[in-house]
Amino acid sequence: MNIHTIKSVYFIGAGGIGMSALVRFFLSKGKDVSGYDRTPTELTERLNQEGASIHYEDNVKLIPQNFMDKETTLIVYTPAVPDSHTELTFFREHGFNIMKRSQVLGMLTKTGKGLCVAGTHGKTTTSTMAAHLLHQSHVGCNAFLGGISKNYDTNLLLSDTSDYIVIEADEFDRSFHWLTPYASVITATDADHLDIYGTKEAYLESFQHYTTLIQPGGALILHEGLELQPKLQEGVRQYTYSKDSGDFHAANIRIGGGEIFFDLVSPFGNIQDIQLGVPVLINIENGIAAMALAQLSGANAEEIKHGMASFKGVDRRFDFKIKNDRIAFLSDYAHHPEEIRQSILSLRALYPDKKLTAIFQPHLYSRTADFYKEFADSLSLLDEVILTEIYPAREKPIPGVTSKLIYDNLRPGIEKSICRKEDLLSLLPQKSLEVLIVLGAGDLNDYVPQITDILNNR
Repeated sequence: MNIHTIKSVYFIGAGGIGMSALVRFFLSKGKDVSGYDRTPTELTERLNQEGASIHYEDNVKLIPQNFMDKETTLIVYTPAVPDSHTELTFFREHGFNIMKRSQVLGMLTKTGKGLCVAGTHGKTTTSTMAAHLLHQSHVGCNAFLGGISKNYDTNLLLSDTSDYIVIEADEFDRSFHWLTPYASVITATDADHLDIYGTKEAYLESFQHYTTLIQPGGALILHEGLELQPKLQEGVRQYTYSKDSGDFHAANIRIGGGEIFFDLVSPFGNIQDIQLGVPVLINIENGIAAMALAQLSGANAEEIKHGMASFKGVDRRFDFKIKNDRIAFLSDYAHHPEEIRQSILSLRALYPDKKLTAIFQPHLYSRTADFYKEFADSLSLLDEVILTEIYPAREKPIPGVTSKLIYDNLRPGIEKSICRKEDLLSLLPQKSLEVLIVLGAGDLNDYVPQITDILNNR
């Protein structure tokens, strides 16, 4: 099945951030698009307004009749949907063409030059930065992003003239093995998804296999110091990067007055006086990787400088909702211990003399069981931690695995509490807050607008 013979595309899990970019892509190609998601959200409502038809009950009778022709209908699903899903079972039993989201992205990377960003964390910001740098340059790009770009208010960018396709390469369920990158960044290989991989060694092996998929003539841009031995095809160039060393790195970093400037040292030509549009420490490294991809793709120094200064960030990635002399409040998708550590360190650098409080919703029982001590270590960099119950996503509960595992391992002396998310809105007015961050990849973000109102009205 190729894209030209497809008339209808049905999405199971349509409202996922990666899936919704594909919904928008197929709508842009004039295809009929329908699908299912578990709950209505702001994003699914926007997709409906843009021309999709999404429902919220797992019911075969709700599948539109014009999606019943298996010769012209493609079914796309996310691995987060359980195998017992009634609609997915129906399509399987009736011989429809069914693809994972990652397989569709893989199909698209074969039609152009895939610029892929892989890694345990940093993927979304780095890929969105790279997409912005290229999109606003003479090079241009298409992009399928894992977050909503604040510059464009979407997770899909399209170009009629550019062959480049920026893609976030997701290691969950070995999804990134479907891609054929022209060039790739690997940001980090801290073990994650051990419910899928079993061991850290298997996780690293998966990244190693991913490096074999980079096409001859392309490049790998690897963060320095990773536990990864790439296996590259002949003709693939390899570069390293980090904040302080590597083929691409920063020099002359200046932080002050809420701004960050630095110079890029690069084998393709140094660039002076780069201003970070979102001035947090972790974005220096994210920016270096994004600029490396942009330089490899032909963007020039002035375009890169302008793009870095004008980058507005990604929804739920160090995303400030309030920032004044009285209080700062932000939301961050960080849900791995190392991500959380980097987020808190960036926050501490911005507010060295302020009390830092986080509300953290652990994501997955399995991840909590594997890393509760590491979560506690990272969260112990804060002054106060408010834990909510675990967000299960695709999982069933594991006996004995609750947020209390993290709570019990926080450092002595830290202010700490466990709270049902439904009770947060009544708890927060009682708290002494200077800097508050909501952390996690679950549904706690649904409360962010109400928390913002509470804090603004204090």
